[in-house]
Amino acid sequence: MDEELRSVTERLRQESGGSAAFDALLATGDLDELAEVLTAPGQPLWARELAAFRLGRAGDRRAFESLVLLLNHRDPPRCAGAAHALARLGDPRTARAAAALATNELRVAYALHPVRLLVVLRAPESVPALITTLERRLRPHDPYRRVSLACVEGLGILGDGRARRVLTEALAHPALAEAAVHALARLPKERRTG
Repeated sequence: MDEELRSVTERLRQESGGSAAFDALLATGDLDELAEVLTAPGQPLWARELAAFRLGRAGDRRAFESLVLLLNHRDPPRCAGAAHALARLGDPRTARAAAALATNELRVAYALHPVRLLVVLRAPESVPALITTLERRLRPHDPYRRVSLACVEGLGILGDGRARRVLTEALAHPALAEAAVHALARLPKERRTG
């Protein structure tokens, strides 16, 4: 059992009170049974999350909508588990959904995991979304430093020259300066014209 699966299952086992229903859902190999949990009325959140997580890791796209909702949840461990499953899912809609969540100013408090997911995906949407999110965070007294830092680090990992301007602006922010220096060092050298 890998670390992410262990973390999610231990957390959900506690939420379920260690119920027999939890054990059955964890043990089943029937993807249709897991998918039914996502649509059946009256299912507890832990059951929906476990079913979506397992389906996502199995590459079953029926988990997509549930995982995107969990990616934008107020509880960071739910977001982290959803991001992990979405990265494994292989659904072409994932990057667009993560970019929409990362750039939604009304939900910026929950943007950390969508930002990190965009870095993992390395999709065409990734760099523009991280640039937009970071630009908005470069205001005085912005309370979302973890999101800013994730954008700076992610832009360095992605190594796209389009990020040079916003990373240079991040140098002026003490909480981001060191990460911005490292990120800028990872970008391709600028071509000199003349």
